[in-house]
Amino acid sequence: MRELRPTQPLEGERFVLSYGREGYPEQLMNIPDPPSKLYGIGDPSVLDLGLAIIGARRATPYGRTVAEKFSKAAAEHGITIISGGALGCDSAAHRGCLSVGGKTVVVLGGGCDLIYPESNRDLFQEVVDKGGAVISERQWQFPPLPYTFRARNRIIAGLARATLIVEAGLPSGTFSTADDALSANRDVLVVPGAITSPHSRGANRLLYQGATPVIDDETFEDMLVDLFGCMKIQDMRKQAATENSPLYAALQAEALTVDALMKRETIVNPKDRDRLSWIMVELAKLEHEGFIERFPNGSYGAVVV
Repeated sequence: MRELRPTQPLEGERFVLSYGREGYPEQLMNIPDPPSKLYGIGDPSVLDLGLAIIGARRATPYGRTVAEKFSKAAAEHGITIISGGALGCDSAAHRGCLSVGGKTVVVLGGGCDLIYPESNRDLFQEVVDKGGAVISERQWQFPPLPYTFRARNRIIAGLARATLIVEAGLPSGTFSTADDALSANRDVLVVPGAITSPHSRGANRLLYQGATPVIDDETFEDMLVDLFGCMKIQDMRKQAATENSPLYAALQAEALTVDALMKRETIVNPKDRDRLSWIMVELAKLEHEGFIERFPNGSYGAVVV
């Protein structure tokens, strides 16, 4: 690694959190070899139990796409995304989170004033500007040396409730993060790849060793519910349904029959088609998703949890 000079410092509030003191992430206190201090720029309150999304630096389009896709999905549920700020999958995860207004944490190998990779400075600044944080256990201008990246992986895994690996070859530094996650009693999730791709050999090997496979959107959503609690996920779903469905918003206020819904002028059909057909399709969709239920008198109302 070539010698680096301090880059233009990131703008934002600076903080130092000491082990056992106020503000230090509780989840890091129980991992092997917890950092004695965390130096950071941004909002320290974002260092809660989130989801780590990591993968290869020399990522394929598949790896970058998957990292961004699942990062967006988790961030839309209010889950903090944690990664290492590297090129490839890490950067895609941070960008995916930011694109939907989520909070993300960058864990650096070196100090926060010696940014690596330098090309990600603007990305890191956006992380801070949008309510996230850039952190390191190293002092501000400590150089990013090979051993510091291996060491920082335990912080990525320790901050998270689970680690999702989207792409990894053999050999791979990603394996160390998986080991750190297991050592910290965290879950390891893996997106499988083609058995013919050298970029997926490490990920597929982890699956062979017992990691939890994430094979599609539905299984990822199930993992989020299991890991972070269905109430939080359901609240986010309800908010989205309220904003996007005038019919659901009306049913939250009171139970209504189909005839009553037909007569409600405030329920505007957003689609250019028969009003009754639209209402019946929307009711079926909302009932299938668990947002509403049909009562014995034929009316529909919002499900109360």
